[in-house]
Amino acid sequence: MDKKQWVVYLIRCSDESLYCGITNSLKNRLIAHNSGRGAKYTQFRRPVELVGASLAMTKSDALKLEYRVKHVPAGNKHFELIKEKDKMAMDLNQTLKAINKDLKALAKKVDKIIVAVGRSSFD
Repeated sequence: MDKKQWVVYLIRCSDESLYCGITNSLKNRLIAHNSGRGAKYTQFRRPVELVGASLAMTKSDALKLEYRVKHVPAGNKHFELIKEKDKMAMDLNQTLKAINKDLKALAKKVDKIIVAVGRSSFD
């Protein structure tokens, strides 16, 4: 994962409690939590297991999402991550549709230029 790309993650501790955090290296962070070098909260609640993680985002966006997740009831924390993933996926889908539309318009223009160049080479 790129060092500028952050994720919000949710882990379940051995006592069934949930812990939410952010990282730019999820694999290393999970290893740290399970070795006792992670957050103080998880230090004595090992082992931990990953429940969910967001899509990659900026550090600022990750901090904002982490804040939102930490302020919802435990039963809704996973839903908050999923909701953010869905929102990001929908935004990406809309962006891709717009790019596709622009590419089709560009392809039509290129086809017209090719036809025009083809005609002028025979004149």
